[in-house]
Amino acid sequence: MSGASILVYAERVGGNLGEIEKLLAGPLADFNGVHVLPFFHPYDGDDAGFDPIDHTIVDPRLGNWADFKRISQTHELTADLIVNHASYLSPEFIDWQAKGDASEFAGMFLTMDVVFPNGATEEGITSFYRPRPGLPFTAYEVDGKRRLVWTTFMPSQVDIDIKHPAGQAYLVRILEALKSGGVKVVRLDAVGYAVKTPGTDSFMTAETLEFVKEIGELIHSYDMRVLVEVHAHYTQQLEIAPLVDLIYDFQTAPLLLHSFFTGTVDRLDNWFKIRPHNCLNVLDTHDGYGVIDGGPINGRPGLITQDEMAFIFERAAENTSGHSQIASVVPQWFNLPHQINATLPNILANDTAYVASRAVQFFLPGEPQVYYVGLFNGMDDQQLFARTGQGRDVNRHNYTPAEIAQALQQPVTQAIVALARIRNHNAFNGEFTWLVTGPSTITLAWQNGSDSATLEVNTSIENPSFTIQVRSADGTSKRVSGVHELAGF
Repeated sequence: MSGASILVYAERVGGNLGEIEKLLAGPLADFNGVHVLPFFHPYDGDDAGFDPIDHTIVDPRLGNWADFKRISQTHELTADLIVNHASYLSPEFIDWQAKGDASEFAGMFLTMDVVFPNGATEEGITSFYRPRPGLPFTAYEVDGKRRLVWTTFMPSQVDIDIKHPAGQAYLVRILEALKSGGVKVVRLDAVGYAVKTPGTDSFMTAETLEFVKEIGELIHSYDMRVLVEVHAHYTQQLEIAPLVDLIYDFQTAPLLLHSFFTGTVDRLDNWFKIRPHNCLNVLDTHDGYGVIDGGPINGRPGLITQDEMAFIFERAAENTSGHSQIASVVPQWFNLPHQINATLPNILANDTAYVASRAVQFFLPGEPQVYYVGLFNGMDDQQLFARTGQGRDVNRHNYTPAEIAQALQQPVTQAIVALARIRNHNAFNGEFTWLVTGPSTITLAWQNGSDSATLEVNTSIENPSFTIQVRSADGTSKRVSGVHELAGF
């Protein structure tokens, strides 16, 4: 059993790594790990750090590797390996543009002719699964010639040829930097798109799974664990889970909304029967609140139906006074958004339902991780969204130290911190069971000898509730119900 972690942007939680270190040593000491989202140079590029110019250095505005080394002495540190792409401003890409085949980085970046050596058809190009509208490549000048460079996400994010020695050497350089900085868990970001296979949609194919196995073995050789992020049909999560140390559970999140919006728990029950145990348990994330992961994809039935997904978006829009509908983006290839762009407290609009959802997250097998905005009970940052026009910024507030201090006094935040404390109880080293006790009630329990921890949740639309009871081998027992009692646990 592992305890809970937090998910943060270094620049948005107090402004730098030093502030995060203070929180982990003080009011958030009950959390055992921290995932710092891209802190590489620069952290504020076109895609909030997911387009690094130099993937091996810490942006000096945030801190340095010495800061991470200190944090890693007391907390498990997670960092991203952005597998699929780098910035078009990276020294490697600029060198290749200037020198072409004479560059030491020739072959590192994927071009259209590498994927389609015999030429491409319209069907071949348009079959690729892509998270953005438009074609999957961009014309760049390379050594005086126009080349079509693969750009899966944005024109400024140039894709790596992970099969070429130059691309593989690039990934090794990053892993060595992460290892030296004290990183214990490597998240493979955008790995689902990394392998381009003509004749398929090139997303989470058999070739992708083989690459995940290969790079997973490489990461293990550095004595680091592997976390894979895949937003996909739940069956694809089940396929990849045995290949890695940790897989995101993106399915529980929409199922919890379904439960609290309909007053039922049957869909949670169905998922728990097949859910992997090596999950990173998440609800809200830096990308918003996922819904598509629980639904039907490409004709395959989901854990909830298309109509039930639509109902979740409708209820979220009601609870956010229509703002989530404005901020959430509908992709070109789908008729509903990927995720709700709103904070979870706003989406649920009920403190009890919100903390009960967190309690389910903490009581499930796996490793709970709480996004910083959710931890601080954050409301939608409509001003930031209005300024940037980026829907996900609604859920990416920049917290000052003063705002953090204020948030830590809220009962909701104190209740979530108490859940982290409970998660460290010896009961969670034992056996997990759950039981549906009514249409809207479910019990999650852990037993380890005389140590036990039990969560009872009622997802009633009118009156949601939860109760937690923890018993220890020394005979002590504590039972709390509701947000305020849990905050004082």
